[in-house]
Amino acid sequence: MKVVVTGTRGIPNIMGGVETHCEKLFPRIAAMGYDVTVIRRKNYVREETPLTEWQGVKIIDIDAPKSKKFEAIIHTFRAINKAKSLGADLIHIHTIGPNLLAPYARLRGLRVVMTHHGPDYDRDKWGKVAKMMLKLGEQFGCRFANQVIVISDVIKTLIAKKCGRKKNVTLIYNGVTQPEICAFPEYFSELGIEEGKYILGMCRFVPEKNLHHLVDAFLLLKKSGRIHEDMRLVLAGDTDFEDEYSRCLKMRAKENDVVLTGFIKGKKLHSLLTNASCYCLPSSHEGLPIALLEAMSYNIPVVASDIPANLEIGLDESCYFPCGNIEMLANRLEEMIHISQKPLYDMHRYNWDIIAKQTNEVYDKAVYS
Repeated sequence: MKVVVTGTRGIPNIMGGVETHCEKLFPRIAAMGYDVTVIRRKNYVREETPLTEWQGVKIIDIDAPKSKKFEAIIHTFRAINKAKSLGADLIHIHTIGPNLLAPYARLRGLRVVMTHHGPDYDRDKWGKVAKMMLKLGEQFGCRFANQVIVISDVIKTLIAKKCGRKKNVTLIYNGVTQPEICAFPEYFSELGIEEGKYILGMCRFVPEKNLHHLVDAFLLLKKSGRIHEDMRLVLAGDTDFEDEYSRCLKMRAKENDVVLTGFIKGKKLHSLLTNASCYCLPSSHEGLPIALLEAMSYNIPVVASDIPANLEIGLDESCYFPCGNIEMLANRLEEMIHISQKPLYDMHRYNWDIIAKQTNEVYDKAVYS
């Protein structure tokens, strides 16, 4: 079966939860004998010599304007046309926005699988028109896709209620790989931090992730003397589109001695996850957060907002705080920093090998049913 993937910025080593999802999933699907092509957005490619193949996955780069409003939809249109020219049996469209073109893909004779990663119209960065288009993309994807994959039960319930989609919907969770436990003293020295003496925030610098709440809570703990003076806050990540929010966040971080790493992967990221005193995700919107699952895989204490997608993971009540409540976030962070024994999380649902097999079963239904 020939499968073409779009709706993602691309793989490998491109920032984003959907991008991490695709990076882990599609090499496994290719290894099962499927002919998989991921169509990347050329302006996110950073290799000196752009890839044409990676871990068994074919790579094609297509231009699209780097525009928050038009990039995804223009790229998806071009990707659908490319998929048709390649003789694809199926196009797998990730996220709801690009699924605005699911009807076009069907008109071109392609079978369509949609993965719904979450109601993106709830994100703070979008204006009224963009939110309307995202909702329309959700409706079109749910109506015209042959099969729909959802990454949480929250989303499955949502599309049944809002879109009336109850059949040919498969719940397949996000996954995590085995943790790479390591130390990187040189990198820690460069950042000016010590093992076990920092709180880690790891995500994109966008409003709905609420990293400014994490900074506020950390400063509250520092100013009140409730944590040791050598404890640091590390924010790992960046933004695709520099805007007022990301600029203000970075400025406030620098003014308060918060460590900014930028977008990191590999040993640098693994070492930060290995040695953090705790990880925090204070977001107001998620599908099923890979970053939180990654932190859990390292068995470090985690603190998360009490939004439905985070609650679905099923952490202990002591790990959650009311979204937006700075005082409660500070209390949770203080508790987690001082726990005496590392937690052990049940990660069996988040196995990428199982997820790949489940996805293949969806492909077979979409093409042969």
